[in-house]
Amino acid sequence: QVQLVESGGGLVQAGASLRLSCVASGLQFNRYSMGWFRQAPGKEREFVATINWSGLTIDYVDSVKGRFTISRDNGKNPVYLQMNSLIPEDTAVYYCAAGLLPAIGPGPYRYWGQGTQVTVSS
Repeated sequence: QVQLVESGGGLVQAGASLRLSCVASGLQFNRYSMGWFRQAPGKEREFVATINWSGLTIDYVDSVKGRFTISRDNGKNPVYLQMNSLIPEDTAVYYCAAGLLPAIGPGPYRYWGQGTQVTVSS
């Protein structure tokens, strides 16, 4: 049974940093691309970042470029999302996902975590 578990969310003030982690079990982790998505209240799920199995292919949504960094160590568990200079607009539930390609849409991701809440106060 495949399981993705996110951690590291919390309540912070604007300008602070958080690091999210996603640990996967039940799959051959080094064969999967990983993505981070987020969903704010009343909004659709939004792509945040993706990284392929080797870490050589990375992409971000424009709104987080220069502030967020996705990383993984040689395809090993876990995958991280370092979030710096957080702003209130980053408030959302953050989900990690696993798929065979580093896609920017949710469709290609086969497995999803339950999410971790990130709240940024102004």
